[in-house]
Amino acid sequence: MSNRYHRTPLPSWAIPAFYVAGAVVAGLLLPRLETRFFPGFGSGWNAGATLAIFSSIASGMISMTGIVFALAFLMVQFSATAYSPRLVLWLARSPLLWHAVGVFCATFIYALAATGWVERAGSSSAPFFSAYIVIAMMLASVGMFIALIDKLSLLQLNQTLEFTADQGRRVIHQLYPLLEKTDPAVPEAEHPNLEVSQTLRHVGRPRTVQALDVPALLELASSGDAIVSVAAAVGDTLVEGTPVLRVYGANTIDEARLRRAFAVGDERTFEQDPKYAIRLLVDIAIRALSPAVNDPTTAVQVLDQIEDLLLRLGRRQLDVGAIRDRTGALRVVVPFPTWDDFIALAFEEIRYCGATSVQVMRRMRALASDLIAALPAERHASILRYRARLDATIAKAFPDAEDMKEALVEDRQGLGVPRTR
Repeated sequence: MSNRYHRTPLPSWAIPAFYVAGAVVAGLLLPRLETRFFPGFGSGWNAGATLAIFSSIASGMISMTGIVFALAFLMVQFSATAYSPRLVLWLARSPLLWHAVGVFCATFIYALAATGWVERAGSSSAPFFSAYIVIAMMLASVGMFIALIDKLSLLQLNQTLEFTADQGRRVIHQLYPLLEKTDPAVPEAEHPNLEVSQTLRHVGRPRTVQALDVPALLELASSGDAIVSVAAAVGDTLVEGTPVLRVYGANTIDEARLRRAFAVGDERTFEQDPKYAIRLLVDIAIRALSPAVNDPTTAVQVLDQIEDLLLRLGRRQLDVGAIRDRTGALRVVVPFPTWDDFIALAFEEIRYCGATSVQVMRRMRALASDLIAALPAERHASILRYRARLDATIAKAFPDAEDMKEALVEDRQGLGVPRTR
């Protein structure tokens, strides 16, 4: 299992706050130092023109900031209805968005501060270096604006699906080693006779487990000659009194240190949560299949990404929850989703919501057959079971024999190039 541990980042508002603080300090100091130590450098600048430039940039930047981000958040809200509010939240929290806010505001503040030093104390000079700084900040703002427009292109369907699946691919690569043999079972039998010496429960308002600091848990368990069994998987929501972990053995472990090994927050994250990417993709698919939207082609595109994630998962060792110390003794047990869990998440809701769509049924049958052809035999049982359920759904949803025959065709495009008839 990966040793990466998700730590809560700085709040989003802190990024523009740093930019604003830096602009305030620079606006108070740099023109003053320039006027004192380089008084003659600004004599070649036309004070009236410089004042007009500073004023125009200052007023223009604050107006552009309001317009750009009103449009950006409008697009985010619109996309939330088309995809998933949980997914769009990730896009809305992009650091680029907040860096753009910071650059825009810093440009406005510094240009405003530099305006006060044009023709100061009756002189006809303008701050020479500050003029170039303001122009450079304006160009940086234009660059941030272009980058922001490019970032908003993620809200297009294909970009959104690729972004979500990329997060899943990254987590799969970090968490799971390549499959060399059938997954070993988690060795629960090694501690059935040990008594539970400590149970850690959640205290406070509902929180979601975002990540685990597994090395810290391993160190605590080894030092206490105990076994730590995590009861709350990554992605679980904890409410008051929910068991978080249990300690087996004669010794107890410092509760504060155990709690610090859990990163919790208001919502799930992609970090250490391989099911979350599939969860979001399924949300997009079933939203597209709702009667209000009725867009099965989007569901087919989602299944393309889900198939890729399942192929990667099927070739990896998924049972990585048994963590041992250097001597080989079991110390930490962490719950992880099984292959059956992944297959159920990927198939069940889309199968149910797309039952009456010929396009979706054909794509799902092709997906099941491709997984069987590409993955080792130990992965086939769950896929065969869901393919049988898929066929039963088709038989129930299409009473007409010809319609049922068409729905049973395997077709990676849904309605494109069928494999058999």
